[in-house]
Amino acid sequence: MTPNKIAVTGGIGSGKSVFCEIVREFGFPVFSCDAINRELWTDEAYLSTLSEQFPDCLTGGSIDKAKLSEKVFSDDEARRRLNALAHPAIIHRLLAHMNTCKGPSFAEVPLLYEGGYEALFDAVIALRRSKESRIAAVEARDGLKREETLARMSRQLDPARLSEKHCLILDNDGDRDALKEKTRNALRSLHLLA
Repeated sequence: MTPNKIAVTGGIGSGKSVFCEIVREFGFPVFSCDAINRELWTDEAYLSTLSEQFPDCLTGGSIDKAKLSEKVFSDDEARRRLNALAHPAIIHRLLAHMNTCKGPSFAEVPLLYEGGYEALFDAVIALRRSKESRIAAVEARDGLKREETLARMSRQLDPARLSEKHCLILDNDGDRDALKEKTRNALRSLHLLA
């Protein structure tokens, strides 16, 4: 059976976004939880709920992204509360978008396994990359310090545990051309390309 809803996951800096760019080049629709999260930040009802849940993260009466980010990355309970609010809203919108597609579509879902959402998808592709390559990628992309990147990585599924999951694992320690070839092979193995 050809899968219709395919999740793309992997730890921070593993190459999910580049993989998704390549999937788009092959002609498939791709949705992003991060993009949907940005949509939610324009939703007044959502922002109102965030303000109620995190009153100490307000600036001038509005939720301050920087304060909220600092809080949730330093306070496990605050992170759990934010995830309990944000993740269901993101996944609901994500699946609504995917349901509009006539054929297979892909979704970049960074915290797929951590949130327990894998059963909502027909297939999962997980990207894996060496720790040092991930750190370098995140430092270059986001300007985070090594300690900040390691702190974020520690809150995600250990890539070594991906082999325990029912997913197609792509090791991404080469260049973009190598990843494109692996992507082509993955799409073929899912019967999405001839």
